[in-house]
Amino acid sequence: MGKLAFVFSGQGDQYPGMGKDLYEKYPAAQRIFELCDKIRPGTSSQCFNGTEDALKETKNTQPCLFAMELAAANVLMDKGVVPDAVAGFSLGEVAAATVSGAFDNETGFRLVCKRGELMQREAEKFDTSMAAVVKLTSEQVQEVCDKYSDIYPVNFNCPGQITVSGLSSQMADFFADVKTAGGRAIPLKVKGAFHSPFMNDAAKAFAEELAGVEVKERSITLYSNMTAEPYGDDVVSLLSSQICSPVQWEKIVRNMIADGADTFIEIGPGKTLTNMIKKISADVRAVNVIEYLAEVETC
Repeated sequence: MGKLAFVFSGQGDQYPGMGKDLYEKYPAAQRIFELCDKIRPGTSSQCFNGTEDALKETKNTQPCLFAMELAAANVLMDKGVVPDAVAGFSLGEVAAATVSGAFDNETGFRLVCKRGELMQREAEKFDTSMAAVVKLTSEQVQEVCDKYSDIYPVNFNCPGQITVSGLSSQMADFFADVKTAGGRAIPLKVKGAFHSPFMNDAAKAFAEELAGVEVKERSITLYSNMTAEPYGDDVVSLLSSQICSPVQWEKIVRNMIADGADTFIEIGPGKTLTNMIKKISADVRAVNVIEYLAEVETC
């Protein structure tokens, strides 16, 4: 019998109404949303009724996605579905760390609220953006990025898909060079050059924030965005430094598979990670949490 992994999605999958069905149907989800509302009033309303533009703001996106993801994970665990390992993409790593036991729910939510504020602050200093590049290898993407002073490959998602961050003023020419190289660049629904040097100050400030909280012993294996390996005792350094460092998602998934994971449940509102995992390996199962919940309830 293989191992079960929860993987928590990052910014870009958010949409108005996310989490509402969970809240209306499951007491475990209601408890999480109510906790988040006590700490950050209006979080559940923003998830359920907020506009797309409001949810694109990083200071809103991160706490709202975290709330939805933590609610969904708690619904599953309340039903006895407990993961052997967890990982999260970018902000999803804070949710994964919380579910692993590194933080209690309140601390995890407070941290992600601060993270969103810090990253928004840095994003507002520069006109920056992100894009997914498809149909090129990581080496080819690096070659194109090397032509530009302020565009960086930042998320190594799956074969043939790399995300870049950089100055918006350089993106049009970058897109043209990607096309010339045989690829395609797709703008992402985020405001900021995340996981790049543009986020250095946010990473430093978040490290200070993390240094002031209690990091507990984890009961579930947690994988790092930076190293693609399970965390040791370096939670503060790894969780803060990932803000300005590339996400090694393909390596994370491959390492989780090598360590025995054969079923991945994407904890989030969409199927971005599910689709990535399917491209990484055809030998494992990847499914979104809502679909998995439907299966559990019909058994």
